[in-house]
Amino acid sequence: MNANGLVLLIEDNEANIMLARAVLERDGFDVEVATNAAEAREWLIRVVPDLILMDIQLGGDDGIALTTEFKSHPSTSGIPIVAVTAHAMAGDRARAIHAGCDGYVSKPLDTRSFGSQMRAILTGARTRHDEVTG
Repeated sequence: MNANGLVLLIEDNEANIMLARAVLERDGFDVEVATNAAEAREWLIRVVPDLILMDIQLGGDDGIALTTEFKSHPSTSGIPIVAVTAHAMAGDRARAIHAGCDGYVSKPLDTRSFGSQMRAILTGARTRHDEVTG
């Protein structure tokens, strides 16, 4: 595994998957993809990622509800989740944060800063975890 960690990208748009994966891998992350809620749940049974990128507008699924589900389950509650959405409307950020997201990114992704943004979220999550357990 890369030093930056393992990211589970939950996204149903192929172009968005390709872009996010390319940027994250360029910046030293390992990336796995789930294209729907069922795939994400199955994947999380086997492996616990360092970070989840959650498409809020999943086809047929609600990324907010899935975030709430993951944050309420003991085995996934500590994984930082970043909401990623093309529908950056008033209130979306607040809904995502209220559901348990640790960050919020609007599409299209800024390819110059996306990797460093994710690294900063992971660093903050690890620091909070160390403060709680240390």
